[in-house]
Amino acid sequence: MSASTSAAETSPVFRTRALARDYRIGEGVVQALAGVDLDVAAGEVVLVAGPSGSGKSTLLHLLGTLDRPDRGSVEVQGIDVERLSERERTLLRRRRLGFVFQSFHLVPVLTALENVEYPLWIDGVAGRERRERARAMLVAVGLGARLEHRPDRLSGGERQRVAIARALVHRPAALLADEPTGNLDSATAAAILDLLFGLNRECGTTLVVATHDPALVERAPRRLVLRDGRIVADGRGGNTP
Repeated sequence: MSASTSAAETSPVFRTRALARDYRIGEGVVQALAGVDLDVAAGEVVLVAGPSGSGKSTLLHLLGTLDRPDRGSVEVQGIDVERLSERERTLLRRRRLGFVFQSFHLVPVLTALENVEYPLWIDGVAGRERRERARAMLVAVGLGARLEHRPDRLSGGERQRVAIARALVHRPAALLADEPTGNLDSATAAAILDLLFGLNRECGTTLVVATHDPALVERAPRRLVLRDGRIVADGRGGNTP
């Protein structure tokens, strides 16, 4: 077993220590995160709650290597991401992490199948395997009958399912979802959470989901609450996803 494989299997999927991020606004500085210590184990489901401006999105962006901290450290499967080159960070993000956002970010001129194929195409996966994996993932999220539909012919919930399929098609260690139900009605939002929790049970994918909806937070076995860039509560409930 290689050292990197051993680290990935024995380390938390995410570990942060004294994590801090500042943003300059005009003449002032806003501290979006202020010394966050966090461990997320493999297979865990964590919902991150808090009011707007509490640091939820900033935390997910730092965990996902989409941004860099001003102070402190982030490790992904035992890898200190600050020691990586930009190319290495890109490869880590592409191969080990999946992302889902509130606004879907689908390519409008591509079908559902082509949207899910896209990250595999970037990674050089051959055409037949690429299509088979994308098709299987869309079937898994309940869209087997919508493969050839473009985003403008899909409902909001269906678009988010395509986005989830795209995020998971390369079999990442963790899925980071930033307000994934923010543009959906309550019934569709609950269905999307059911889907995510079901995929966690079946595939063991680690989930970190940021939301402002207390009804969704109550369903999580682990709930983080952020306020003013700090973790003010980290509770483990009796619920199972």
